[in-house]
Formats: sequence, structure tokens, C-alpha cells
Amino acid sequence: MTSESRQHLSLRAQVAGLAAWLALTFVAAAVGAAASIQAKSFYAQLVRPDWAPPAFVFGPVWTVLYLLMGIAAWLVWRQTGLAGARGALSLYLLQLVLNALWSWLFFGWHLGAAAFADVVLLGVFIAWTAAAFRRVSILAAGLLLPYLFWVCFAALLNYSIWQLNPAMLG
Repeated sequence: MTSESRQHLSLRAQVAGLAAWLALTFVAAAVGAAASIQAKSFYAQLVRPDWAPPAFVFGPVWTVLYLLMGIAAWLVWRQTGLAGARGALSLYLLQLVLNALWSWLFFGWHLGAAAFADVVLLGVFIAWTAAAFRRVSILAAGLLLPYLFWVCFAALLNYSIWQLNPAMLG
């Protein structure tokens, strides 16, 4: 299907595609959340830097970010289809895996160094994904920027907490 014919997808097909990309994105969120069941109590036990946000901030921020991510992937898919943006959408899927893995490394398994390595790699993959999305849709790439900024902040927070809690995040 050409780019021109994809733009004429029925409203039903576009809504179904949006629902699918959002569902896939939120499934990754749920996989990460499964590791975070005890996150609130664990986070409360950790020594945190003064600039660390309170625990209640993370849920709403991540919900908005996952929504933006799913919309970004949908915009790329809508423009090119799976075959037309195989590389960009594959990068998107890989960063989703890294995203979900971080929660397991940090909250599930208490591995501060591995979680830090994962979040740094996640940031690289988000930037790479945004660059690939930009070739298809500037808006899609722009929708990933808040996510990239938050993950950079999360990397700094992860590093700081890991350094402040070597016994708990060995």
C-alpha cells in the first residue's frame, strides 16, 4: 500500500490502528507495572536526593507518556504501514522492551547498576526511534520528546538513588 493510499484508510481502520498501538504500548506498561507492585513501599525506604519527585508523580507522568508514545507509533503506522516503517516501528518495539525491563531490574530485582545501564540504553533507543519517526512524521518524533526528557531525568534519578543505597540496590 502506498503512502497516498494509506492516507485514505477508513476511519474505522484508523481507529482500530490507534487502539492497537495504544494497547501494545500499555501492555508494555503493564509488564513493567507488574514488577512495581511494591514500588511505593520500596521507594519510600530508599534514600533519595532532595530533587527526587514524590512517588505519586510517577503514575500520572507515565500514563501521559505512554499515551503520547502510542499515538506517535500510530502516526507512523498510519502514514507508511508496517512494511513502510519496519525499521522505525521495530525500534519502537525494542524501546518498549527496554522500558518494561527497567521496572523489573530496579523494583523487582533491586539491581541498581543494571537498571541504570538499561535506562541509559533506553534513552539511546528513544532518541534513535524519534530520529527514525522524524523521517515519516515530525509530529510523531515530537511526541517522543517528553518521553526522552523524562527518561534522561529518570537516568539521573536512578544513578543517584543507586549510589545513595548500595546495600538495597547492589
